[in-house]
Order: sequence, then C-alpha cells, then structure tokens
Amino acid sequence: MEIKRDLYLKQLIDRKQNGLIKVITGIRRCGKSYLLNTLFYNYLKNSGVDDSHIIKFAFDSNIDLNKIGENIITLEKERRKVDPTKFVGYIQSKMKDEGMYYLLLDEVQFLDCFESVLNSYLHMDNVDVYVTGSNAKFLSKDVITEFAGRGDEVHMQPLSFAEFMSVYKGDKYDGLTEYMLYGGIPMVVLREGEENKSLMLKRLFDEIYIKDIETRHKIRNKTDLEDLLNILSSSIGSLTNPEKLKNTFHTIKKSNITSATIKKYLDYFSDCFLLEAVVRYDIKGKAYIDTPLKYYFSDLGLRNARINFRQFEQTHSMENVIYNELRMRGFSVDVGVINTREEGIRKQLEVDFVCNLGSKRYYIQSAYSMPDEEKRKQEIRPFVKIDDSFKKIVITGDMSPTYYNDDGVLFMNIFDFLLKPDNLNV
Repeated sequence: MEIKRDLYLKQLIDRKQNGLIKVITGIRRCGKSYLLNTLFYNYLKNSGVDDSHIIKFAFDSNIDLNKIGENIITLEKERRKVDPTKFVGYIQSKMKDEGMYYLLLDEVQFLDCFESVLNSYLHMDNVDVYVTGSNAKFLSKDVITEFAGRGDEVHMQPLSFAEFMSVYKGDKYDGLTEYMLYGGIPMVVLREGEENKSLMLKRLFDEIYIKDIETRHKIRNKTDLEDLLNILSSSIGSLTNPEKLKNTFHTIKKSNITSATIKKYLDYFSDCFLLEAVVRYDIKGKAYIDTPLKYYFSDLGLRNARINFRQFEQTHSMENVIYNELRMRGFSVDVGVINTREEGIRKQLEVDFVCNLGSKRYYIQSAYSMPDEEKRKQEIRPFVKIDDSFKKIVITGDMSPTYYNDDGVLFMNIFDFLLKPDNLNV
C-alpha cells in the first residue's frame, strides 16, 4: 500500500539541480528510503527521465554491492566500509553521455570517505545527488556540516495525521485515537492488529532507537538512560530541566546521576530526533528563557510504547500532536510566557505555542475540552495580555465549527487544524 508523502516529495522536487547535495534526515523508520527510492524515483520516471539516467545504489544491499565487487559479509568480517574507488568507477561506467544523471544513494554512511566522494560530484554539471543514511552522522542535527556547506537538508518526520488518514480504514474520530496511541511510523501504521502494533513499537524502541544511542555514545549506565526516557515519557509537555530531573532520580531512583550527565542524555535524545526540546519565549520582553524546557516526542507511538501504553492522556497527547504538525509545516515553535500583574499580584501566564514562519506568527492554545464559558475564558486569558496584531488561536478537541469570538480569537477543532492545512489563515 502506497503512503503519499507529498510534502517531502515536493521539497525534493523543489531542490532539483540546485547545485547542492540533498540530504534526507529524520528518525529511523520514518520513511526516508521509501521517499527517495520509490516516490522520488517514480516522479523522475514520470517526468520523462530515462531510467539509465537514474542511478540507484543502496550500500546495505548485497545485490548492489555485488555490482562493484563488494560483499556485505566480507565487509563485516574485515570491519571496513565500501571501497570508494570501486563505487566511483561503477558510477563512471553508468554515465554514458553529457545528460543529467540523478544519483539516489541509500545508507551512504557505509561508503568510506563518503563526504569527499559526494562533494566531488558537485564539480560535475550533469550530476544531481540525493542521499539518505542512518548512522550517527545522519541521525544528527549537525549532518549538513559534514558537507561543508554544500548540503541541503530535507528533514522528514513520521506520518502526519493527514498522511495517516490516507491509509486508515476507519473514520477520523477513531483514526485520531489510534494515531495518538500508536503514532505514525509507517511500518507500524500498516501493521494489522493492536497487539502487533504495540509489539513492533516496543521492538523498534529497544532494538533500534535505544541501541543506536548506546552504541554511538558508548553508554555505560544503560539503566539511567532508559529511566530518563521513562520519566520524560510520563511527563510530555511538562516544564523540566537537568537539575529538576536529577532531583527526581535522587529521590525516586536513589541514583547519583549528575545534572551534567542528564544534560548529555537529553542532547542525545534530541540529536537522533527522538525528542524535541522547546524553549520558552518571553512575549513582552522579546527574549528567550534558557530553562526550564518542554520536551515533545517525534512519535507518540514510541512514547506510549516506552511506558507500556499505561498512560494515555488525551490532553497531553493532543498537545504533542499539534506540536508535531506545526513542526511538519515548517514553523519554529516556542512556549510563550507572559509576565503580568493582576490585582497587584505578579503572575506568569503561558501560551502553549508561539509559532513563527517567515513574517507569520501565530499564538496557539491547545484545549482538549472546553465544557463551559469559564474554561473558555481561561484559555484565552493569556491572549488578552498580548498587545500585538498576530493571530490568536485555540485548538480544541470539541467538535464545534471554526469561528471567531468577539475578542478576535479563532476557535477551531483539532480535525479542521490537522486536515485543513490552510485553516490557520481563515
């Protein structure tokens, strides 16, 4: 079953022949190889590019490796990477004329000196390079630095709710519940049965995500690393910092872990795209506040698997879904803080999300339920204190239609937000 990833496909199309190496990043199993080798490949073919001018090569495929006289077993035994001379020779043999050639390279980290090899193609006017990878360098926010300013990143996320619904067989209401429970990792979404989904998520977490971090960073105390993940999983969207987490460890886990070690672990989770840290922004003072931060999971299914599906709070889950959707749409997202006085008492109000994209800014509150006018007033209370003209929005779990109240605040339900991308501009 084909899952359309039109947003990312368009990003690749828009970057065609731009003189840079297109690097597809993202959490493991989010669909990077599928995007490159199926969706983008089909686009090129349908655009009239001759198959002989599309060179696909997967460095973890023995079929492809045999083409250049390499073998996976031999490479593993000799503990070496693919010989770049053999690969370059193979590519040269495939280029028969001066026409444009598209190189679609998967798991390129297995190629020795891949940065130098790929950068060399930038000197050729008829070569356009696209790569994916899943080792430390490609699971890092710093991947583009490997290409010395010659890389152009397309960051991919697990399925959005709209992408999820394109293959989900039920209605949107049941769909959202399942999406918030099992997430958007494509191979999990396509798996039948709740038990199969949960088992796969647990296996992915243990055998891929945790293992990647432990191997890359040579973690000695795996227990503390996994305990930290459990704590973060139990408190998504809550303000925290390394010092606060250290105190939790000392009190509950009787661990002597330091705040510096916790800071390192948090960076590891963020660096491999498992979590995203969100800083606070003083809206009136127009300044960032370094600590505490909020953490959101890139995939809720992975979060839920981490805590054995014991904690399913729709309020926090919806907030995480909104955050991921905003990031997928390209917004930079902060937590808004408003310092104010009410009846002579100093108070700090919070706006869930301050979203910026170019000249656009939106202030967004997530409210799973607004049963009465009191709750409604509570949600818009921070908005009253903001004296600029940027749009203020409350996204609700209630099924009320989209409307503006007398204060100019836009109210919209979660489905209108997730399934109608232009709805923020109504």
